[in-house]
Amino acid sequence: MSSRERRICDLLEPSVAALGYELVGAELEPADGRSVLRVFIDQNAGITVRDCERASRQIGAVLDVEDPIPETYVLEVSSPGIDRPLFSEDHFVRFAGHTVRLRTTEPMDGRRRWTGRLVACHEGNVVVREGDEDRKIPLELVGKANLVPEV
Repeated sequence: MSSRERRICDLLEPSVAALGYELVGAELEPADGRSVLRVFIDQNAGITVRDCERASRQIGAVLDVEDPIPETYVLEVSSPGIDRPLFSEDHFVRFAGHTVRLRTTEPMDGRRRWTGRLVACHEGNVVVREGDEDRKIPLELVGKANLVPEV
């Protein structure tokens, strides 16, 4: 998550929590001449369309007041889904044992894409097992990470 996305999450978290939801994270990406801000929310009972609508109104109000995104953008609020994005060290710890797909911001051993079993996350490193080999990937180099749905 970029520093800009972290700042947006810091602004939104209190309002989202006040509604009874967990703010999983946010992604701000350019798309067709404007940006798309995707905000992911969750709760134990799961997320419905009504939950997304409710959170979207609150998030939109906070963004209008704080104005952290100067360019034109579209707001999307959704559940994290079955391919849940992982944004924080807490997320990596929580989902240890699951299969993950991640992309690093810089190449490591000539690669930027990694898929394997999430073994652990500690001391600032994500440990991913590919076959019989454990790979230590610095958390600061993880640009994007998602769970891989297991069916």
